Amino acid sequence: MRGRALGLALAAPLIFLAFWHLSTAGRSFSLIPPPLEVGRQLWDLAFGGVWDDLYSATLPEHALASVGRVYGGFLLAAALALPLGMLIGRVALVRSLLDPTLQLLRPIPVTAWLPLAMIVFGIGPRSAFFLVFLGAFYPILVNTIFGVRSVDGRLFEAAAMLGVSPSAVFWKVVLPAALPSIFTGLRLGLGFAWVVIVVGEMTGVQTGLGAIIMEARQLSRTEIVISGMVVIGLLGFLSDALVQALGRRLLRWSPQHG
Repeated sequence: MRGRALGLALAAPLIFLAFWHLSTAGRSFSLIPPPLEVGRQLWDLAFGGVWDDLYSATLPEHALASVGRVYGGFLLAAALALPLGMLIGRVALVRSLLDPTLQLLRPIPVTAWLPLAMIVFGIGPRSAFFLVFLGAFYPILVNTIFGVRSVDGRLFEAAAMLGVSPSAVFWKVVLPAALPSIFTGLRLGLGFAWVVIVVGEMTGVQTGLGAIIMEARQLSRTEIVISGMVVIGLLGFLSDALVQALGRRLLRWSPQHG
């Protein structure tokens, strides 16, 4: 079964690579390089020894910078969005006070915040960090509110019958019941953090995957642009797998996650 699942998972990428190769190989004037050329460039970015230019063997430095910004922004977003979402979901007064404003701000694209972030935080890593935080914040917040407000009322009745004190209801009933939705928000938030990292690193930072993608675009180095995209995709995939593994461990009691 695992072999079949792996084969199915690899089928679409292999078909895409074959189509990409047939569409670009042997066309010297194509703006899109063939996959083998991108593979050589990716190797040179990671280890050097192919072109030995300014980009050679710089991938670890750029990837580490982006990982730090993504996880830093994501963790700060989670630290603020989780308690705020629980308060909005449980306390009507807090919901009436904050939810309309948050719902007004939520549709504003992260790209629209870029000029304001550069004015407030300056050109550099702090603006990138803020934009990544913003991209992760709302998915976590919205799913936390949904999870807390969707707790089945019968659970409260059962807790009361079992003698659970009102002060313990949140920890013994609300939080466990809301955890599946909270982990969905964490997955979405971390995914959006990787989505906006390129926008975040358009703020004048010197290192980062988004920074080399934007610089390579200006130099018409499409193979570097695609290499950066591949690395972001792989790191995002691994990040999502990490959150899923943590969710499966904490939600072993849930039929959907066990």
